[in-house]
Amino acid sequence: MEKGTKLRILYLYQHLVKHTDAEHTLSTAELMRILKEQYKLSVSRNTISDDLIILHDCGLHIEHYESTQNKYYFDGQIYDLAELKVLVDAISSSKFITQRKSEELIAKLLTLTNDHHAAKLRRHIYALDRVKSDNENGYYIVDALNEAIDKKRKVKFYYTDFDVNKKRYITNEGNPYTLSPYALIWDGDYYYVRGFCDDRNALRTFRVDRILRQPHILEEVAVIAPDGYTPSQFNKSVFRMLENENAKEIRLRCHVSTMKYLIDKFGKDVKTIPTDENTFEATVFVSPSPTFYRWIFGFMGKIQLLGPAEIVDQYREMAQCAISSCNVEKWAFDT
Repeated sequence: MEKGTKLRILYLYQHLVKHTDAEHTLSTAELMRILKEQYKLSVSRNTISDDLIILHDCGLHIEHYESTQNKYYFDGQIYDLAELKVLVDAISSSKFITQRKSEELIAKLLTLTNDHHAAKLRRHIYALDRVKSDNENGYYIVDALNEAIDKKRKVKFYYTDFDVNKKRYITNEGNPYTLSPYALIWDGDYYYVRGFCDDRNALRTFRVDRILRQPHILEEVAVIAPDGYTPSQFNKSVFRMLENENAKEIRLRCHVSTMKYLIDKFGKDVKTIPTDENTFEATVFVSPSPTFYRWIFGFMGKIQLLGPAEIVDQYREMAQCAISSCNVEKWAFDT
């Protein structure tokens, strides 16, 4: 096959992929004009038809409508428009991915479709007022953690927090943490890494975008995960990954209107028993962290703690501290 023939078929295929679909077709005459004007190639109608048959026979998804003028188009896009819209929305709204990285990812994603679909997607991308991560190392941190998990090796990294002036600082008195990573978990728009922390001699969870830079993978073999440990069980027992390892069986009295929230949080297998037509009791296995108590408080009495007694006492103490804080603030403003 001559070089000119190879280039002609390649140009023809590239143009169909980039500019056509079932709603945007091109006739033989239009394809001849495009090859001449854009690629300086003069071809006959029969040559174009033969080239298109070759592309179709090679399994390259070149289809056509039969009419007075045959209309050709590419029908092999990896994603349809609805699928790409979901992916673009997920990237746009992700708090873990920085604004710059989001824009880069979306630009790459749009190359997976033709110009018509890409134009539609650009028109429907909305810049939501989302709090995005400022950690540009997120990709590389996740990659290093994945590698360490696969190789069953420990990692060492610096972890950060913010001071009263919104300045990032290194926690753990400026020292790195050493972790045996077991799983990366996506929760609440953020990545978390779960594993055994040498510095605390216990299971711990770290938010990935708060890791300062790409973790160093050590040669030291990771500590084996405890018997019965599963990331899915941990997800159900801890709210938004705040640290509290003492998961307990907790009983709740709930109004029927809260059932959907129980299912959202604990899954359809959450244990519930109807008490009357308006209330039910639920038994959940959860870490009794301040986040859990705040979640209950948000229902304004429609979810009540029944036990154990020490959990009820902790909730009351937290509520009393909140009330006392309000009184202090009122006094401070009055003076």
